[in-house]
Amino acid sequence: MTDEFVDRSLEEVRFWSRIMKEHSLFLKLGFNCDDTKLINEADRFYNIFEDIENRALAFTSDTDPQQIYDFNQVVSNAVSHIWAFKRHVLGLIIQCKILGNNFPLLVDHVSREAAYFRKRLKQLNTGTLDPLPDAVINENVFFLRIMADHAKFINHLLDPSERKLVEQARDFSHDFDQLLFQAQDLDSMRPQSQTQPLLDQFVDQNRVSVRQLRDFKKTAHDLIEACRIKSIIPPLLADHVFREASHFLEILDSFEIALTSSK
Repeated sequence: MTDEFVDRSLEEVRFWSRIMKEHSLFLKLGFNCDDTKLINEADRFYNIFEDIENRALAFTSDTDPQQIYDFNQVVSNAVSHIWAFKRHVLGLIIQCKILGNNFPLLVDHVSREAAYFRKRLKQLNTGTLDPLPDAVINENVFFLRIMADHAKFINHLLDPSERKLVEQARDFSHDFDQLLFQAQDLDSMRPQSQTQPLLDQFVDQNRVSVRQLRDFKKTAHDLIEACRIKSIIPPLLADHVFREASHFLEILDSFEIALTSSK
């Protein structure tokens, strides 16, 4: 285990523990007031991931790798439990056992992110990160679907009278669905599709679209925070999806650097 293992672990845990914490809050806000057991469970997970986030922020690059390895194991266990909670909530909603304001797709969405986080922790602890050509496709298949979901959520949470923004969100949803389909096609053509020119074009194309979506989310967040548009989107949720787009863009930037250096 090396310093790189420590740095990458802390980067992942700091980012995703905050995301998991906020998922707990968003789910809680979407439950009916009489769903007290689910509300209390969401509160419990909020506190768990807030503690994990604070612990991760207290570590440094000089921390003993074995300590980070053990910490990753603890975090992975917590992520497994919140994943199970999210899937349980999804089942209750789909079976009409609870009502509220949590879209089934949103609950599925946040559970996919928990599964992704858990997988990343396992890869880090076992030293089995994907080779670059596989990572390029796998990360894009995952995050392009996340971005498409975000556009759909924004579309449905804006007031219908915000016609221009609703139209923009709908356009982003369509665009990212198409990008996802292209990524899935590239995935199914592996390994023949993993040529340098194809991967270069793939990353470049997606970076342009993700940057545009990130900028749209930033504008929407600023407008929501200033109470200049009509919606039921909390400012924290707007910031949450903006940070995820920024995170994806950072991954794409790192891919571009790695692909360029491998030529």
